[in-house]
Amino acid sequence: MTTYVSEPLKCWDKAKELRNQFYKNFNEAKNKGGIRWMGSAWAPDAVVRGLGEDVYSITGEPYGATCAFNKPLSAKYLTAAENYGFARDLCAYMRNYWGSILVNEYASGGGKFPKADFAWSQHICCSHAKWYQNACELEGGVPLFVVDVGAGAYPPFSPRMYEHRIQYLADQMMDGIEWLQEITGRQYNDELFLEAVWNDMRSTSTWAQICELNKSRPAPLDEKSIYSLYVFGVLEQSNRDFADFYDELYDEVKDRADRGIAAVANEKIRVMTDTQPPWGFLKIYRFMEQWGAVSIGSLYTFGLAGTWLYDQEKHDLIPRPLPDHKPQTREQGCRMLADWHLSKPEYQHFYHPEYKTKMMDAIAKKWHADGIILHYNRGCEGLSMGIAENRLGLIERGNKVMTYEGNMGDEREFDETATLNRISIFLESLGLKKPKNLKS
Repeated sequence: MTTYVSEPLKCWDKAKELRNQFYKNFNEAKNKGGIRWMGSAWAPDAVVRGLGEDVYSITGEPYGATCAFNKPLSAKYLTAAENYGFARDLCAYMRNYWGSILVNEYASGGGKFPKADFAWSQHICCSHAKWYQNACELEGGVPLFVVDVGAGAYPPFSPRMYEHRIQYLADQMMDGIEWLQEITGRQYNDELFLEAVWNDMRSTSTWAQICELNKSRPAPLDEKSIYSLYVFGVLEQSNRDFADFYDELYDEVKDRADRGIAAVANEKIRVMTDTQPPWGFLKIYRFMEQWGAVSIGSLYTFGLAGTWLYDQEKHDLIPRPLPDHKPQTREQGCRMLADWHLSKPEYQHFYHPEYKTKMMDAIAKKWHADGIILHYNRGCEGLSMGIAENRLGLIERGNKVMTYEGNMGDEREFDETATLNRISIFLESLGLKKPKNLKS
């Protein structure tokens, strides 16, 4: 049996420090004379950066995942949301977020939930705009601006990017800048905005390059660790410190790949996933590792924090390279940011299941996955849309696929025992033998 050399990431402690500081900054913003905003992790946060360097955000999806990881805390928040009248079949992140406001408790640092000065969000998933409409009402009438992305995103296999769609999104950002000045009373700083646009592009391009390194055998990163690293691309893509950290992370992962350092020392086979995991049960990844199976990532972890291009001829996803120049004007910054974000895989597959199937198949083949695990995730209508069609399409392309049912943010809809049994059967079908002293 081959055993690879494995070692912990040197930048792991720095990643924890950056993440903790992000949530601390939001909590303490008022003490420093700053302002706070809330919104979706998918929102173009670079636009808000033009208000000043003392503007701090909280993005709902990673916050909802943080709540879900702490199962007793999540149960309290979900119950509060349901008792208020919100339906249980709505987005689980959204219900955790609303519940945290209703309980008036900050999951990422303790104390009361910090009230935002305004909400800046975007709309592509069916939940996003309503998420923040309700959050604004629960916080006592917070101003809200929503950028519509749904009509702008273009399919990944189109020969060109549609100019009118890019302009549609850019125009909304321009309108949003005027709105931000009006509701905050601040003068907008184009220089800060243009720097933020470039940092956004840096971080999302570099993250894609980091994910590409996981094509190596053995895989230098495992998906459970990737969840703790991709998060900077959904906390605040335009954050300079995060973009710099991704540069540092790339160098370390490249070195690991070059030296053959494995995330999982006993790697025998490779699997991939599709969308959010059940955050309260990440132990399923460590369970698979006992068998010698490493999860190399997913379209979700690759594409939510990374920007890619699809190579039709090679049937491959490749990191989108940075433009050859930085934006010089506000108008140019909005257009470049719109164009950049509309090529994200996680936007594109909202159009048709076939797009997600093709992109997942490309990852499976180019990252050398022996099997694919699909999460029939009841907690996210958007990213689970068409998932049964994805299963059939991936099987037709020669992939071995298993599914399990669950919920990324509501532990009541996840059967741990049944899921571990299904995974065991699947891993045996891929040629692995059940390890002795297997821990569940």
